[in-house]
This record gives sequence, C-alpha cells and structure tokens, in this order.
Amino acid sequence: MHGTRRVLVAADKFKGSLTAVQVAQRVTAGLRLVVPDVEVESLPVADGGDGTVAAAVAAGFERHEVRVAGPLGDEVTAAFAVRGETAVVEMAEASGLQRLPAGVLAPLSSSTYGSGELLRAALDAGARTIVFGVGGSATTDGGAGMLSALGARLLDDTGEPVPPGGGGLAELASADLSCLDPRLAEVELVLASDVDNPLTGPKGAPAVYGPQKGASPEDVTALDSALTHYAKVLEDAVGPTAAEYAASPGAGAAGGIGYGALLIGARFRPGIEVMLDVLGFGTALDRADLVITGEGSLDEQTLHGKAPAGVAAAARTVGKEVVAVCGRLALPPEELGRAGIRRAYALTEAEPDVALCIAEAGPILERVAARIARDFLA
Repeated sequence: MHGTRRVLVAADKFKGSLTAVQVAQRVTAGLRLVVPDVEVESLPVADGGDGTVAAAVAAGFERHEVRVAGPLGDEVTAAFAVRGETAVVEMAEASGLQRLPAGVLAPLSSSTYGSGELLRAALDAGARTIVFGVGGSATTDGGAGMLSALGARLLDDTGEPVPPGGGGLAELASADLSCLDPRLAEVELVLASDVDNPLTGPKGAPAVYGPQKGASPEDVTALDSALTHYAKVLEDAVGPTAAEYAASPGAGAAGGIGYGALLIGARFRPGIEVMLDVLGFGTALDRADLVITGEGSLDEQTLHGKAPAGVAAAARTVGKEVVAVCGRLALPPEELGRAGIRRAYALTEAEPDVALCIAEAGPILERVAARIARDFLA
C-alpha cells in the first residue's frame, strides 16, 4: 500500500466533540503533516441520525431553513437539504433530543409534529424523492405528531385531537388518514435508519429506546400500551397493513416515527446505504486508494448498521483498503477485520485522559492521522 497518494476520508461525527466535516478537516491536516502532496477527498457521512443534513450539505446539497415546532411545541429553526429533486430531511432537526431545553426530558409528551412540517417543507421545495433520516429523537409518539402535521386526524372520543406525545395516544378513539397531503402519493419516500426494531414489544421503541429519552419503567409500560392501542385504532382505520407495518423492521426507529413513515408509503432502507448512494460515495470510492472512516466510538453498535461499517462494507466489495479513526475503540482486531477494517486508531491511544480527548479532539486527531500517514502513505 506504500506509494498511495489518493485518500478518501468518509467518517461520521465524533458525537459531542467534532462534526463529520471537522473530522475530515483534521484528518486531512494530519495526513499532510507527513505527506504534504497527498490527494485527499472528503466525503463526510451519516447514517440517517443527527448530522445527516450536514453531510448532505458538505456533499453539495443546498441548505434550506424553516421554522417548525420543536418536540414540546416551541418554534425552532430546522434545516433540510435539497439537490435537484432530491431532499434530505433529518427528523432530529425538528424533533431531536438536542431540541429539548437543557435538562428537560419529556418521554410521554414530546411530539414529532415538527418533523411532519419539515417533510411538508421538502414537498414545497419540489422534492420528488425524500430521504427521511431518523434517529436521535426526543419522541416516542409512533409518528403521530408527524401524521397530524401532514393532515391526518387523530381524535379522542369527544372528537378533539389527542394530546401530543406517545402518552396522549392512550386516548385515541378514531384515526382518519384520508386528508393526508396528496403530494405524498407522488414522491418516493425512503426511511433511512440504522435500527430495525418493530414498533412495540420487548424489542420495540419504548422498551429499547424509551429509557434514553427519560422514560421510567412505568413510562415504558404506558408508552408500549399506548402505541399498541394506536396501531390497533389505525388498523381499524386503514386495514391490516397497519398491523403489518407495526411489526416491520424500522417501525420502531426514532420513537416509532418509522411506523408513521411506513403508513405514508415510505420504504425502509439501512440509513448508511441510502446516504452513501445519495452522497455519491461510489464514484468517490473509485478514485481512492485508501479509505479512512470512523466515528466517536467504534464498538459493538458500529457493526450493526453504523456509518463506518457501511463504508467498510462498500469499500471491501471493490477491494479498497480501509482504516478507521475513533475516540475510543472497543472492538478487537478480529472483529474489525470481519467488518472490513484493516486497522483502527483511537484518540485514547494518543491521549489516555478521556476528558482531554473530548476537549482536544481536533489536535489529537491530527496527531493520529499523521500516524496513519506514516503507516500507510509515507
């Protein structure tokens, strides 16, 4: 591999310290400390979760901003990305944990209404294909808020709209999806997610992801019951497909917004696969001799649909060598090898103090990238 001169940096963010764009910048700077004339192409990647719009913008999409409802109903400025007739919409921009006020968690009442408004804004922008990246949500409402924003009527037994959030779905008496935005029938909607959980049950959205959003064991039970009831009412409204969707892979993504997306015609695909297609990864890969991927923590979760695993799998099919950078490494070399990663370089190897690694991630990553250059390029 020595003599390589063309490097593709296709890494995800280091959550809490560096964006995917900053990771690419620091890796490039570190490589050039050792090999000043190295050709580096940056293609920041994301798996559908937070950072997906930023990755699309870095790849040449145009950033659009719109005011929408945050998870608790307060207005927030959310972004989506457009190139031609393709839009990339990230639910976390409207309904993500980062949109909650500091220290506030609202597992029962946070809503995806703003995500529906974002989808509507993408339709207004002329999108014919919408990649809907879901992850990092503050919500467990089964996509009910999103459906309401798109025209669905979800009513209690007095004919009033049910309260926002998953908890409010316990009061659902009737559902009418006949007034959904008619443009939804004319677009290709792709549900991009790195999780394949069903809506409810032991592997469902409340049980697996509710606690991360502040749900107590009692809240998890209440949410699972409310979402089960929601799916039953929808089955009465739209037929047996509603029950099939509830059990489908991806229905439980982002607090069940995956279920809502499937109800409006979305097709589920692993987030990283979709994003690599949308970002033009294949053509960039053709030009590269060495691929550098990575994310904040390379661990067991990485192997289940996270960005580095997707990048490595795609690179391996065309025989390209892959190394990874990360904040912390929790995978043995044989696991990395099976994933198609030749070697991983962790910031904690260069700086054992984890707090310092997070605070000084940029400069330390440059030092780590210089090591990669010495090992693979010099």
